[in-house]
Amino acid sequence: MIKSMTGFASLTREDERGSLGLTIRAVNHRFLDLQLRLPSTLADLEPRVRAIVQKRLARGRIELSASLQLRQTTSAQIELQEDFARSIAAAIDVARERGLVKGELRPGDLLRMPQAFVIRDRAVEGELLGEAFAATVESAVNEGIDQLEAMRMREGEHLAADLDARKCTLATLIEQLAAAAESGRRDLEARLSERVRELLTIVPVDQVAVAQEIVRVAQRSDISEEVTRFRGHLSHWAVLASAAEPCGRKLDFLLQEMNREINTIGSKADGLHVSEAIIEAKAELERMREQVQNVE
Repeated sequence: MIKSMTGFASLTREDERGSLGLTIRAVNHRFLDLQLRLPSTLADLEPRVRAIVQKRLARGRIELSASLQLRQTTSAQIELQEDFARSIAAAIDVARERGLVKGELRPGDLLRMPQAFVIRDRAVEGELLGEAFAATVESAVNEGIDQLEAMRMREGEHLAADLDARKCTLATLIEQLAAAAESGRRDLEARLSERVRELLTIVPVDQVAVAQEIVRVAQRSDISEEVTRFRGHLSHWAVLASAAEPCGRKLDFLLQEMNREINTIGSKADGLHVSEAIIEAKAELERMREQVQNVE
């Protein structure tokens, strides 16, 4: 399925405890690049939010921002980071033994170190604020992703229509190239045969050997294999675009293969209008490549 990587979603959830605002922005990116901005009161929920997004989105640069405004008073829960405090005390003891510092480690010294304490808001019922809003946040994130996906699918429909039109143009061009190259091959054979007939009046040669050499030279401009592979790439494109899973990177690789076939055809084919069709085909492939960069 062709789905855009660009999208936006915004929603608000309110209840008796407070108001939760959520905004999700998405732009194209080679991989999934997730940026979360949660208030400190919801910091404990970041792993859950990240897991939800990673499960539902495959590619894109995703910026998710949340805000929380409370209607009820909260109390603070202060936790001492005992391991950190012990390490500081031990380091000060060593420094004192070496005469580098004097005095004891005081409570005020620890208060000046932000790593020594963790402060969390606690709801009035005694539950941690993050846990109290966990279900609301998870539900809001899922709803926000639903909105984002709906927008990305709508944009994907426009991308698919544009890419399908360009694919049809390529299908027409490859048939024109095949016809022009075949005509050019026949013209080459005719020119070589005419030149050989002129030379036969001057120098006698083995006509059978000359005819075989003419065929070999003309076969060097045969592009039937490249045309067959290109047609196969066009058919594979339709399969990838209609599949349920994200196809952006596969389509990008397929375009590289199609461009390689066009380059080979351009180096081998000889005929009127071949160069013009090659340039037009490469231009269409480049336009498709630019569009595919925004496909998930």
